[in-house]
Amino acid sequence: MKLYYDGKPQGTNVEVSAFKKNTIRNQVPFTIGSRSPGSPAHGCGVAGIALWGRAFSDGEVEGLVRGAAIADLVRLPPAERPAAGAGLYEWWLSSADAPFKAAGERVRALEGEYAAIRQRGTVAHVMNEKPEPAKAWILARGEYDKRLDEVQPDTPDILPAFPEGQPRNRLGLARWLLLADHPLTARTTVNRFWQEVFGTGLVRSSADLGVSGELPSHPELLDWLAVEFRESGWNVKRLFKLMVTSSAYRQSAVTTPEKLAKDNANRLLSRGPRFRMDAEMVRDYALAASGLLVRQIGGPSVRPYQPDGVWEAVSMGGNTQSYKRDAGDGLYRKSMYWFWKRTAPPASMEIFNAPSRETCTIRRERTNTPLQALVTLNDPQFVEAARALADRALEIGGPTDEARIDFLSRRIVARPFAPEEVAVVKQSLVDLQAFYAAHPDDAKALLAVGDSKPRHPDAALLAAWTMLTNELLNLDEVLCK
Repeated sequence: MKLYYDGKPQGTNVEVSAFKKNTIRNQVPFTIGSRSPGSPAHGCGVAGIALWGRAFSDGEVEGLVRGAAIADLVRLPPAERPAAGAGLYEWWLSSADAPFKAAGERVRALEGEYAAIRQRGTVAHVMNEKPEPAKAWILARGEYDKRLDEVQPDTPDILPAFPEGQPRNRLGLARWLLLADHPLTARTTVNRFWQEVFGTGLVRSSADLGVSGELPSHPELLDWLAVEFRESGWNVKRLFKLMVTSSAYRQSAVTTPEKLAKDNANRLLSRGPRFRMDAEMVRDYALAASGLLVRQIGGPSVRPYQPDGVWEAVSMGGNTQSYKRDAGDGLYRKSMYWFWKRTAPPASMEIFNAPSRETCTIRRERTNTPLQALVTLNDPQFVEAARALADRALEIGGPTDEARIDFLSRRIVARPFAPEEVAVVKQSLVDLQAFYAAHPDDAKALLAVGDSKPRHPDAALLAAWTMLTNELLNLDEVLCK
């Protein structure tokens, strides 16, 4: 390959410095080509190439091209310039106009933030109404391919008539349910709220208030609560306040032989409600009493303590193949934020009869099994909660064992222990202190449970108070409402 300048050969190996004066400084066009012996000296090749003394950025290269395009544009007749100059204004904005460039950078930054937010989030499918309403027919003997008369959406004749002018869709159905003379919506709602507060609804079959369900134990009370709820503007907070401040709720749950004989299931409200709390409440109560509960509202799901390998056996791949628990605040959020895998629900929640969430559950079952005691005595969440509360008792409970026990009793059962109860607790504390003083390794192993770090320097003393607190957190009075 030989280099030709202005039609004259310049040799086979030409240094660029030899052409600085004419080509690099003045960017004089030259030709690159090849010439065989006997061929014309001018050669053949690419004309109009300039040599520069440094590498150009993409923007500078585009600027050179646009500059040449502008020069060509100026040489055109004025009438032809608008059509030939398409795109030059956009290039000038993006390359030379400072405010436009700054605004573009801001837009790109916002688009990057938006993409990052979408990548972190999940897709939520939203249901929309179809343009055409779904159609239904009476089927001959139930066979799907033998349609008879077409039927239209309507409500049962025994209930209030569907309001005129309302659409025959979900919106119209919702408005029909909230009519002032509708007999079911308010009654069903207050019955479920009563079940939440008292353990059993005024109608025990809370999922069925029809003829196949049970009759209400107090029909007049159910009617009055329904009207009160509706006329208050469907004020849920007011209704719950009305229930929990009532004499029926605030009476003692202590039973007598006479009450058991006449009202064994407490359907006549002869005593206050007493039943084991829901699974989420059992865990949250322990965290709240210990001071570990993180009360943040909202945010992403969390992964508290669970047994190792709990997801592997049922995993089908994907991003839930293995369970990796959180650290920090994620361990102590409320149970309602727990990440839930339907095929492997949280073990501690399932043992306390939490539903699997595969179907809607109106009334939970409540059992009393030894596995529940194993959870509250051995689960890292409960052991750590007991240690955190014991740490607080040693730190701020008082200088004596009696003062610290009183601190725990008010914190856990919201009342002071009776003298005979204090005696039992103190004897348990003496036994635990003697054990951990003789077994320091066991004390250290106990205090190592959980991510939070113990503060009290005496490991044996803190371990003894931890196990005492763990016992108190397992009282029937703590786990039951």
